[in-house]
Amino acid sequence: MKQLVILSGKGGTGKTTVTAALAPLVAQELSLVLVDADVDAANLELLLSARIREEHEFRGGKVALVDAGRCLGCGKCAEICRFEAVEVDGVAHVDALACEGCAACFYECPVQALSMQERVSGVWFLSETSFGPLFHARLFPGQENSGKLVYQVKLSARQLASRAGAALLLVDGPPGIGCPAIAALSGASLVLLVTEPSVAAIHDLRRALALARHLAVPAAVCLNKADLSPERASEIEDFSRAEGLPLVGRIPFDEGVVRALVAGLSPALAGGKAVAEAIGALWQGLRPLLLSA
Repeated sequence: MKQLVILSGKGGTGKTTVTAALAPLVAQELSLVLVDADVDAANLELLLSARIREEHEFRGGKVALVDAGRCLGCGKCAEICRFEAVEVDGVAHVDALACEGCAACFYECPVQALSMQERVSGVWFLSETSFGPLFHARLFPGQENSGKLVYQVKLSARQLASRAGAALLLVDGPPGIGCPAIAALSGASLVLLVTEPSVAAIHDLRRALALARHLAVPAAVCLNKADLSPERASEIEDFSRAEGLPLVGRIPFDEGVVRALVAGLSPALAGGKAVAEAIGALWQGLRPLLLSA
């Protein structure tokens, strides 16, 4: 089973749009399992009109709880807490949103009045789409461990793909290069770096490329909205050539893409002719790289 991960180093370049556009083309040739690894702001299910089949709790990290019957109100837990999550008013009280789960208060308490309890930090889903199963998730506001939730989503997707004999795991990656991106990229066969002709594009492309190379994952580039700035697009092409990166796609800007997404349709099927041809060419460029990875 191959894994194609789509990243960019930042948000807003069109990763999810490209993923949604590729899905129907790839599904015509290969059996797919899809993953939305942006657990902080998942939206691939909207573009693919997904229907939720399963919902599961995600427990990531712990929170301190106070046994008021044991608490002496000595205040040592509040003194040791660096996150100002504990207040003492006769007995200790823990602000669950401020608590980082470090357990310093647990170890400091002289009468073991505090305990560390797992908390539900989010939910993950298995949904149906017209192109294959989709795994996605939602991390609750203020919660940590987004990388761990991405790992859980990808693990569940790989397990289903293995049981079903799927040929490809298609992963819509998160923005940036932090823990969620690392978790999304781990184990990938190929990463498609989606960029745009903007001032910050090469900077963000460098960051994403450095991450891919650190994890020894082969990379290719897709230039989205390529015709908005010929000068910046030329810079991206020169950079890709200098770094030995295959530039496998150039997608023009088209307002029809926006209308297609609003209608819940794939840009490859409902966008303008130029966009549809560009996405088809993108898949034709990706296929040999992916199959040989």
